[in-house]
Amino acid sequence: MAKDWTKIFKKYKGLWVALADDEETVLGAGKTLKEAFELAKKKGYKEPIMTRMPEEIVSFVGAL
Repeated sequence: MAKDWTKIFKKYKGLWVALADDEETVLGAGKTLKEAFELAKKKGYKEPIMTRMPEEIVSFVGAL
């Protein structure tokens, strides 16, 4: 099922984000992947889901 990351995007756009298994709880965020990962690790999460929020949402339509 798709997750709605609208609130996460608005708050963390352009940053790396560490997410819990529910894919919605932010465990840490930072300018680098390492920074976000370390914040999640300090909270006891060894394998958070890591992603980078885009700076802006851009639509793409491909065609052949």
